[in-house]
Amino acid sequence: MSQSITAEDLFAQVKQMTAKERIKFFSLIAISAFKDSDYSHDQVFGRLKNEAFSAEEAAEYLEVSLPTLRRYVQSGKLKPSTVIGRSQLFSSTDLRLFKQKMN
Repeated sequence: MSQSITAEDLFAQVKQMTAKERIKFFSLIAISAFKDSDYSHDQVFGRLKNEAFSAEEAAEYLEVSLPTLRRYVQSGKLKPSTVIGRSQLFSSTDLRLFKQKMN
């Protein structure tokens, strides 16, 4: 039988740990979660191939500020894949290609 725990319950338990226990806990997580040191683009973003990014998510992905992303759009350097009302959505493929051009 598997038991589930909420994030809030886990956080409460972590807060009750001693500093030494917390260090060991997070070390175990880091060792288990990040065994590979070099992830490919597909490993990290593969599930997002067909997903659209909001302007905020696109700016974060491109590692630029939201105003900078808006300037890219206004200048025509980057085009949203979909516009819904005032919201702009960006294709993950377009963002990846744009980021490659930036570097």
